[in-house]
Amino acid sequence: MSEQDPHALEGALSPAKNAHLYGHKAAEDFLARSYRSGKMHHAILLEGPEGIGKATLAFRLANHILSHPEPSAAPEHLSPPDLDAPVSRQIASGASHNLLHLTRPVDEKTGRVKTAITVDEVRRAGHFFSQTSGTGNWRIVLIDPADDLNRNAANAILKLLEEPPRRSLFLVLSHAPGKLLPTIRSRCQTLRLSPLDDTDLAQALAGLGLPLDGGKTQEMVLGLSKGSVSQALKLLNYGGTEIITAFGEILTAEGPAARKAMHRLADVLSGKDSEVIFGFFLDHLNDHLMDRARQSAMAGDLGAADRQAKLVSEIAEKVGTAQAYNLDRKQTILSILEAAR
Repeated sequence: MSEQDPHALEGALSPAKNAHLYGHKAAEDFLARSYRSGKMHHAILLEGPEGIGKATLAFRLANHILSHPEPSAAPEHLSPPDLDAPVSRQIASGASHNLLHLTRPVDEKTGRVKTAITVDEVRRAGHFFSQTSGTGNWRIVLIDPADDLNRNAANAILKLLEEPPRRSLFLVLSHAPGKLLPTIRSRCQTLRLSPLDDTDLAQALAGLGLPLDGGKTQEMVLGLSKGSVSQALKLLNYGGTEIITAFGEILTAEGPAARKAMHRLADVLSGKDSEVIFGFFLDHLNDHLMDRARQSAMAGDLGAADRQAKLVSEIAEKVGTAQAYNLDRKQTILSILEAAR
């Protein structure tokens, strides 16, 4: 994790400081026109897979609005932010009085990012609006992502969305819209963003100093990252390709060899500072099991498909329980691997 931003992956730029955005020109133009018309919805829900640029787009829009507070005088297109301009510097440093970025907070005791956005974080939004209500400036709340809101926090956000203050804008990000309260979705205008195509993804990685070599590495990264810069970074900088290879070996090995391979992988996934790669593995495992379920269903084996789908839920519950009670992660991983074989 980056020292400057505990949420940022190694090799990534914080969205608040990123002047580069790839693959979402149509969405940029729509938002610029919507704002300039003076009829922009008070809450925009940006949907799409993690790591495709939703937060970068949200910060770019916020920068555009705060730099051009009168909609009718705003440019017709969003431009890359001038990182030397006062508004951009304030946004990048988290010092803007007109932008509040709500995301999972850092636990002061452990130094780790918490597992959810809490209601205390949402209460900051109420304080934010009350402190800026007399300035006449735009007030923008960026919820990143709303999937991480716990139940109480989601209900608190809902109340703010129901009675938005004047000249306020909510930018609501979601990697998995199905997790959101339907009442939150219904109060937002939805803008769906697609994964990056291979060209845009390669350009984004090159912009981060990670040009692809055009060989097997490029083929693997483009194939496995599914248009997501964050997935590509996990493959390149966190050993994701090795994790996928190791898991594949476990699925084909038998007897003592399989057990040994499981322990090797569990050691890696439960080691120090393994949160990112553990999450990457869980995502890969989920995709693997759902693919198996689909294949079983297509082959007419509905019983096997049902078992695989249920296994996804059982593993998620097991991981949640282990995290809640601080259970030994290695033993949890071994149990998951045994169930997934």
